[in-house]
Amino acid sequence: MEINFIVATGMNLLINLLYTILALFIGVCGMKFVDNKLLKQIDLEKEIKEGNIAAAIFASTLVIFVAIIVAAGFKG
Repeated sequence: MEINFIVATGMNLLINLLYTILALFIGVCGMKFVDNKLLKQIDLEKEIKEGNIAAAIFASTLVIFVAIIVAAGFKG
């Protein structure tokens, strides 16, 4: 194998890893925004700590939807 192929593969891996971390961070920030603005009467973090499975599923669904939207925005 040529060194150029290995370097190109490493760069692609690094770019994808950075993209994934950025999308995850923006997704979590988006979930926090939705939690604070739309769900003022429900404290999701408290509900999840108390063992409310439905709140955990709802929060993870929010993160997934925000991540899909962010990923679509990044791809153009």
